[in-house]
Amino acid sequence: MPDATKTTTEAAVDATAAPAPAAAEGATKEQGKPRSLWGDAWFDLRHRPMFWISSILLLLLLIVAAFPGLFTGADPRDGDLTNHFLTKPELGHFFQPDWFGYDGQGRSIYARVVYGTRASILVGVGVTATVTLVGGLLGMLAGYFGGWLDSIISRITDIFFGIPFLLGAMVVLNAFTDRKVYVVILALAFLGWTSICRVMRSSVITAKQADYVTAARALGAGTSRILFRHVLPNALAPTIVVATIALGGYISAEATLSFLGLGLADPTISWGIDIAEGSQAIRDNPHALLFPAGMLSLTVFAFIMLGDAVRDALDPKLR
Repeated sequence: MPDATKTTTEAAVDATAAPAPAAAEGATKEQGKPRSLWGDAWFDLRHRPMFWISSILLLLLLIVAAFPGLFTGADPRDGDLTNHFLTKPELGHFFQPDWFGYDGQGRSIYARVVYGTRASILVGVGVTATVTLVGGLLGMLAGYFGGWLDSIISRITDIFFGIPFLLGAMVVLNAFTDRKVYVVILALAFLGWTSICRVMRSSVITAKQADYVTAARALGAGTSRILFRHVLPNALAPTIVVATIALGGYISAEATLSFLGLGLADPTISWGIDIAEGSQAIRDNPHALLFPAGMLSLTVFAFIMLGDAVRDALDPKLR
């Protein structure tokens, strides 16, 4: 009888405890579930202070570019010669027109710095999107099909690589009398797609030799499905890294061209234009140069930091 009672009690305990190992096993499987490349990269990015610092800076810059009226009520084109440019900045007057002082035409430097953010961000993002689309598509076609198509695209890429970037952009922009934002975007994109094309071509050549591509081809998948469902997602990571880092370079290139008088021009507000005007009176009025130059440096620095963080997250060798 005691044996029977013991057996019944043990059976009840076993029945009650039976789901626990299953639940524990399920939890273990959930915790140990393998992440994709992008999931693994996002997990790594979340633990990088550099990523969060750069993201917060860029988010703030995007808000300033989209809604400049939230940060200043002054008109950046309103010149008043009673606001003497030799007057020192009132650094204690936060968000006021005289916070950064005035330029040679009596315009608020702070207002021009705020409104100049839009042109720089538009040029950087526009050029990056264009070169990624054009260069990525050409590189994908060259890497996947190879043969004569690869030879033609590679030789065209070599020709464009032989053209100095800034010098070529100066020649192209000099042909336009009205240099608006979209003109500068197209001129820089015309010469800047080659790096993305090379990177995408190399990535596609590596990806198309993988077993999953061979299996998809053996199962009868079409070329477009193989390209966009299997090859492109696995070849996109290096392209994103290069594009993110290059974005800051395009903003810097626009400012350089505007400084030389071959980029954006009035009435467009640009940091490069203000840097050019401020450099003419740098001894007497250095703040007219330092504030737009500082904003330009901060923006380029933020994009480069973001690109470095993304590169480290997407490259397992750098972890």
